[in-house]
Amino acid sequence: MAAIEHPMIEGQEEQVCALSNNMGTGAGMGMGMGLMSAALAMQLLVSPRLAVADSAPERGLMAFKYLDYLDSQPGSDRIRVKAPSLLVMKPLSSEWSMSGTYTTDTISGASPAYHTQALRNMHDQRHALELSATHYDPLGTQTLGGSFSKEADYLSRGLFYSWTQSSEDKNTTWNAGVSTNSDQINPTNHIVANETKQSLDLIAGVTQVMGIYDITQVQVGHYTGQGYFSDPYKVFDLRPRTRSHNTLMGKWNHHFESSQSTLKMSYRYYNDSWGIQSHTLHLEYVKPLQNQWTLMPYVRMYTQTAASFFVNADSSGLPFPPNPSLDASYYTEDQRMSAYGAHTYGVKISKVVGQDTTLDLKLEQYQQRAGWRLFGEGSPGLDPFMAKSIQFGLSHFFD
Repeated sequence: MAAIEHPMIEGQEEQVCALSNNMGTGAGMGMGMGLMSAALAMQLLVSPRLAVADSAPERGLMAFKYLDYLDSQPGSDRIRVKAPSLLVMKPLSSEWSMSGTYTTDTISGASPAYHTQALRNMHDQRHALELSATHYDPLGTQTLGGSFSKEADYLSRGLFYSWTQSSEDKNTTWNAGVSTNSDQINPTNHIVANETKQSLDLIAGVTQVMGIYDITQVQVGHYTGQGYFSDPYKVFDLRPRTRSHNTLMGKWNHHFESSQSTLKMSYRYYNDSWGIQSHTLHLEYVKPLQNQWTLMPYVRMYTQTAASFFVNADSSGLPFPPNPSLDASYYTEDQRMSAYGAHTYGVKISKVVGQDTTLDLKLEQYQQRAGWRLFGEGSPGLDPFMAKSIQFGLSHFFD
């Protein structure tokens, strides 16, 4: 089975805009695909008309997204993903609403068995469903939900809860959330059978209105998991059965009154128990145009260190993979665990049609190079990695 494993997966980046870096196969897929569906669902939900804390939305929302993603390395295409996603949100009363998201992903192409070598063909399909209910009170919200995802060799079930609370003047909003997942792994090559993985994710933050033109947010997160984290479809891949990571993110949105535009900036730091540290800088400019068009170009810069048990590539031994050290307890030759830097460039354009319907189109280009790593050298011997995606969206409010 294939996994969509965005470069930010190693940093649990929540801005999963491109699904870039190393589409792989195997036990990492549950996390990767979960991130993708979460990203699509979040994009479906982002609407100023839903940002109401003291009562449920007055109208329902139906939204559709379609993603076409392709990644490659020099001389070879790797993985293609076609992923439609549908969300329906319906207010039940002035205090309650319910929402559901269904996503199906068709994945095909080839993934490297080690580093950027030995591409192996694969094909799979994934189906995912998420349901949630939200309660609104005068100063906050509470959301409870569950998720289910199934593919040929991976089954994931999850529960989540989120909470928000605003101050009396609504200039300050606190938020917190918790989610837990229980996964079952049965790879088709039968390297392992009936393996499991459990995880717990915590997040907390505060959003502050700084004035007429500025909003800031600080958010911290902690993840812990235990179980099977190795990739059964890769050569020489044995990872610890526990993993934890911490994140710190800061965001700042500034509105320019003269041009009626907004600059969105964010920085995110990540470190984990496997020795990976990453930094992410994201800049986005939102410019309203005439006739209810909006243009949103953005750029993202990313850099990470390698996992402490990553085995560097060695071209002298090709076509065979390099052997891990004889005394190594853990080892991996997965490109996603290497040291590298990455650049993402994208643009989104949207158009409001009538009063109830919005169309949008997003184009994104991702590039990864070991030589682009900041604050140190990248992992040697790896081919550059590229990805591009096109995403179309349609949302409609209904009574």
